Amino acid sequence: PEGPSDSISCLRWSPAANIFACGSWDKSVRIWEVTAQNIAPRMAYNHEAPVLCCAFSKDGQRIFSGGCDNKVKMKVLQTQQEQQIGQHDAPVKEVFVLDEMNMVVSGSWDRTLRFWNLQQPTPVATLQLPERVYTMDVKFPLLVVGCAERHVLVYNLQAIQQNPQPYKQGQTALKMQTRAICAFPDKTGYAVGSVEGRCSIAYIEDTSKNFAFKCHRTNTEIYAVNDIDFHPQMGTFATCGGDGTFVCWDKENRQRLKAFNSCHYPITAGKFNAGGDMYAYAVSYDWSRGHEQNHPSLPKGVLVHKVQASEVQPKSGVGQRAKR
Repeated sequence: PEGPSDSISCLRWSPAANIFACGSWDKSVRIWEVTAQNIAPRMAYNHEAPVLCCAFSKDGQRIFSGGCDNKVKMKVLQTQQEQQIGQHDAPVKEVFVLDEMNMVVSGSWDRTLRFWNLQQPTPVATLQLPERVYTMDVKFPLLVVGCAERHVLVYNLQAIQQNPQPYKQGQTALKMQTRAICAFPDKTGYAVGSVEGRCSIAYIEDTSKNFAFKCHRTNTEIYAVNDIDFHPQMGTFATCGGDGTFVCWDKENRQRLKAFNSCHYPITAGKFNAGGDMYAYAVSYDWSRGHEQNHPSLPKGVLVHKVQASEVQPKSGVGQRAKR
């Protein structure tokens, strides 16, 4: 399959191989393999409406996706077998595989989280949320959900069957709409990005360590933080934004490690692979200027950056502090 014909909404790597999937507003999920020579298309399948999320199982054999057809689908890579495993009452914004629980969790604009076990068409559990799901992340047993109106809910998945209430619930430290959330690899907190070019570092227990900083801004323009991802080994993280850049940060030393040159078009998603030596990022229109600015000629594609250790390693000594 060629690249998508519309903006890219989501991007995920397989945990087991250098294979990534991207979902698009053109209703497709496309899967690509990165080899030493090139990025080769492997397969594609469709939803009946724009795709908003995708996720791989831990063994990389199955991919799950959700979208504006309100469905959660599963595709088996080897056999190409496809089935619907879940249903919401509104578009499905996020999906994650809970291998440890043999379940899949999906979050929707219908203001619920639903858990699916692939055996039955009805959810094993449904959790009501205060608002529509805009973003979420799972680093088992930590599940963190960012909703509309700046709500954030933190769940402990190991305790959820005994107590379906969130472990913590509140609002982000940012002033505007939440766009991206990513849990720390050590599961002690999470990073939140918003539409006003600002990022918040939030600890679940020791909130005295919380701080926020500005990013993806120029002297005259403020852009959305479209995605956040932590490096799997280094504990540093990358943000990408509507300004067309991705930037690596070190939250421990509160400093910017490396800002990459802008590609002059919005980056709508960005993720490290499991080995941490590649960073895939999706370049496509992010609708921040409305449909008037959406031209068919705008680029739509995924680029893969080969990560150098110096870009993601925390610097020793104190460098430039990120602006508060």
